[in-house]
Amino acid sequence: MEEKQLTRINKYLSEVGYCSRRAADKLIEQGRVTVNGEVPEMGTKVGPDDEIRVNGRLITEPEDAPVYLAFNKPVGIVCTTDTRVEKDNIIDFINYPKRIFPIGRLDKPSEGLIFLTNDGDIVNKILRARNNHEKEYIVQVNKPVTKEFIRRMRSGIPILGTVTRKCFAEQTGRNEFRIILTQGLNRQIRRMCEYLDYRVTKLKRVRIMNIPLDVEVGKWRHLTPKEVHEIQNMVSDSTKTHQ
Repeated sequence: MEEKQLTRINKYLSEVGYCSRRAADKLIEQGRVTVNGEVPEMGTKVGPDDEIRVNGRLITEPEDAPVYLAFNKPVGIVCTTDTRVEKDNIIDFINYPKRIFPIGRLDKPSEGLIFLTNDGDIVNKILRARNNHEKEYIVQVNKPVTKEFIRRMRSGIPILGTVTRKCFAEQTGRNEFRIILTQGLNRQIRRMCEYLDYRVTKLKRVRIMNIPLDVEVGKWRHLTPKEVHEIQNMVSDSTKTHQ
């Protein structure tokens, strides 16, 4: 087996969702973990062919283990799970071996961060976590940004039969601004700009909640157990279903 396929045992136990790395270290110190029937040393690396047990119980990655991905969506990819309708859909593009679906949307002309998962409960909680579900964007428009434009964007714009929530916005370039939303109205930023007679030329989502965009365009990564735990804490006031 090649070295690159091996993972430290504490990291392995964390990644399969058994416990944190720190807790795994304690279990190893206490001799409660075995690898192929032997008590391992701290820092021992394991691979897919190794038999790992804790207190005699075989540890495997369950088939239905929750998947949480952070994906940098390119322009032109559609956030739909209907692979029959859209050939440039997000599911075929990522081609993940388990069934996953996006949390929320990012329209076809936009790029940047989007989550995908197979955990329906966290989807519901995130979409209902109004104040904790911050989404940050860098937006370029077709003409110079003014102080009045920023003031109006911050204070709320009438679109889709409502007024957008007050939000953070700041100018970051001659024709560029940064905005943080806690809403998910359809094509919200584009509609807000259009109301003020601006046209979006580039829209990039650079953060969702506690997760920054840190992968290249068209690439994805798994959220770490720590990141997932932080998200769970942030949406802990949201129930799984409507009462």
